[in-house]
Amino acid sequence: MTVGMQELLLSRIRDVPDYPKPGVVFKDITPLLADFEAFTAMTDALAELCVRHGATKIVGLEARGFILAAPAAVRAGLGFIPVRKAGKLPGATLSQAYELEYGSAEIEVHAEDLSAGDRVMVIDDVLATGGTAGASLELIRRAGADVAGVAVLMELGFLGGRTRLEPALRGAPLEALIKI
Repeated sequence: MTVGMQELLLSRIRDVPDYPKPGVVFKDITPLLADFEAFTAMTDALAELCVRHGATKIVGLEARGFILAAPAAVRAGLGFIPVRKAGKLPGATLSQAYELEYGSAEIEVHAEDLSAGDRVMVIDDVLATGGTAGASLELIRRAGADVAGVAVLMELGFLGGRTRLEPALRGAPLEALIKI
């Protein structure tokens, strides 16, 4: 990815101080999504990563990951699979609990959407602490599929998610279009 593209993407991400609580600077990607040039550049970059790493399917993590992963899947010519919060998918699901800073959460995927031989790229908007991404990798493997990698728009390096995610990656690549 070029420096120019990184600058374009960064220029369309708005800092919102003290949201959702005092002391937090929220990285709002809605201006990027509203800008056709930036949204297209991001979509193309994510699709190219999926192709380069041999993905056969793309998983998007709820909720902003859906917005990034679905158009990347179309651009790459691959299927899209949503990974949802527990209780949001009908039918048979696989679920995976994971720890949050203050408590726990659970994500699910339809059991029949992944199978042996699939190489799955996980796409999300932000890598923060790595909990959701790590849980999704476990779900993918439990479904019998292989992990092609993880791709995010933005990595918040100061939160240490890459370090926490490394064991779950098992050598699969972690790609961030922007590192903050």
